Amino acid sequence: MLFRIEPYERKIFELIKSSAEELGYPSFVVGGYVRDRLLNRPSKDLDIVCIGSGIKLAKHFASKLRPNPRVTFYSRFGTAMLRHKDIEIEFVGARKESYRTDSRKPIVENGSLEDDQNRRDFTINALAVSLNEENYGEIIDPFNGLLHLEKKLIKTPLDPEKTFSDDPLRMMRAIRFATQLDFKIHPDTLEALAKYRNRISIISKERITAELNKIVASPVPSIGFKHMFDTGLLHLILPEMVKLHGVEVRKGIGHKDNFYHTLEVLDNVAKVSNNLWLRWAAVFHDIAKPATKRFDAKAGWTFHGHDAVGAIVTGRIFKRLRLPLDHKMKYVQKLVRLHLRPISLTKENISDSAIRRLLFDAGDDIDDLMVLCKADITSKNERKVARYLSNYSIVEQKLIEVEEKDQLRNWQPPISGELIMQTFDLKPSRVVGDIKNGIRESILDGVIGNSYEQAFELMLKLGQEMGLEKVEKL
Repeated sequence: MLFRIEPYERKIFELIKSSAEELGYPSFVVGGYVRDRLLNRPSKDLDIVCIGSGIKLAKHFASKLRPNPRVTFYSRFGTAMLRHKDIEIEFVGARKESYRTDSRKPIVENGSLEDDQNRRDFTINALAVSLNEENYGEIIDPFNGLLHLEKKLIKTPLDPEKTFSDDPLRMMRAIRFATQLDFKIHPDTLEALAKYRNRISIISKERITAELNKIVASPVPSIGFKHMFDTGLLHLILPEMVKLHGVEVRKGIGHKDNFYHTLEVLDNVAKVSNNLWLRWAAVFHDIAKPATKRFDAKAGWTFHGHDAVGAIVTGRIFKRLRLPLDHKMKYVQKLVRLHLRPISLTKENISDSAIRRLLFDAGDDIDDLMVLCKADITSKNERKVARYLSNYSIVEQKLIEVEEKDQLRNWQPPISGELIMQTFDLKPSRVVGDIKNGIRESILDGVIGNSYEQAFELMLKLGQEMGLEKVEKL
């Protein structure tokens, strides 16, 4: 079977072909680029395998381009990389690999194309396209990768037990590809995932989390989490999430399975947003329910405080998984901490004060918070869902009205601590904080307007009540 070479690829492939011929290196396009092109998926990463030195081929190819691109090479791995226009091209010499039981880093030797295809993780990634004169454009498919693409199947080219034992990260990659592509995992491959799950312990947290992020960013992320749960990988990677699984019943009263509820919320968010960190907020929004679960004879099952505790647990998980400990973590924590606030507003007459406080606490993330809250409605009762959505619409309208009137998003009180200290000749102290908080609370409660003049007058009044005197400027 021939690979259809598109016009935009032709110049690159022809230049690689001529460079390889001049060096006497048989060369091939391999892996993900071939797979994605056959699936009509966009791909900007081109992997070239040659029987020879990948570094020499990269340099020779780069010399033919204008302007000459910078070539980054890694002598230890025999690889080189360059960027041409919007495509990243990696060159490597064909190799065969062997592994020690305590490491995923292979012992590498020069090899043939067959050796190189044997070391690939899955049959759909072992496809190669010849760039050689005698069979230019021919697809080389030793493991039925084309058939598996057609059948939407993830399968290892060799014995799956060897594939996963050699490099346990491939277990996460199997689940990631199944999730991204909506493919099934071959039964033998799936069985080996469960059997060798403990081997994941030799993989760095960073590499695991890179695959987790790709699963969370997939069109239907729940596919990957179900595979991780069923194979036992999730128990090792994210045990806090596993604890959400199951339903406890007392006196005939049960609660919903919060694991599958979480997956529904995650999928709901994924339908409307590509924001990775909003999706992580969906993963963690109920993460503290097991720790806060209580049974009350009158109220039934309660999870009081799971929002606040969940924000703390989220921070711990971010640190353990080597997720970024910056504004992204704080954003996720904020959404977890606030995710019950909008629904609580629907259960009472919504006051401007409550809306102001929500706007103040959520800031620019208020819209994302509302997306999460709507996604959190997973009831099978259509009337209940309709009622909740209607209530949320009321809250959203009220948010718009109060925001237009008071301009409180990312708001800071108009009176600073420095001004309070200058006015009353104070040093940093609790008194300064009390005055500033009094001004903020009065604005949020609607006692005074959100203006400098009204806030300044209140500052003087609060200072006078505390026995402070305004210092007259000389």
